[in-house]
Amino acid sequence: MNTGIRMEPIGSIDHTQKGTVIRLNKTLAPGLTGIGGFSHLIVLWHFDKAPWDGTTLTYRSPYVSFTGDLGIFATRGPFRPNGIAMDICRVLGLDEKAGEVTVDWIDAEQASPVLDIKPFHPSSDVVTAPQVPAWCAHWPKTRETSGEFDWGSEFAFG
Repeated sequence: MNTGIRMEPIGSIDHTQKGTVIRLNKTLAPGLTGIGGFSHLIVLWHFDKAPWDGTTLTYRSPYVSFTGDLGIFATRGPFRPNGIAMDICRVLGLDEKAGEVTVDWIDAEQASPVLDIKPFHPSSDVVTAPQVPAWCAHWPKTRETSGEFDWGSEFAFG
């Protein structure tokens, strides 16, 4: 068993008035070479502001359409053993030299650490007929239509 896993952030999230920018550590900026032709990126980041308590594996569902408990691996909630998050982001701008990628949206908070960036490839990242539980089957089928969906009516809190 590998118990020596160690990761260092490659950058951080910066929500500015002009948009959301992924700012890479300057030494890693050359790693963006060639990414300019991709419209979307997979961004892995850390839920650093939502630490896991080390014991909670289930909690009351936050969804209106599902009552009962859900395991942490059945949700995309922030309280998880490793706090790894993933978003698919549309690229709005790229400055390879500065190590900056402007994206349309990401679920991360200001200064959240970015762990990795990968190009989105339809050949391996799109599933045309995924199966989901009945309680979320009415959710949007694509990222493009997700922004128009009334997500506020889906959650049982605030």
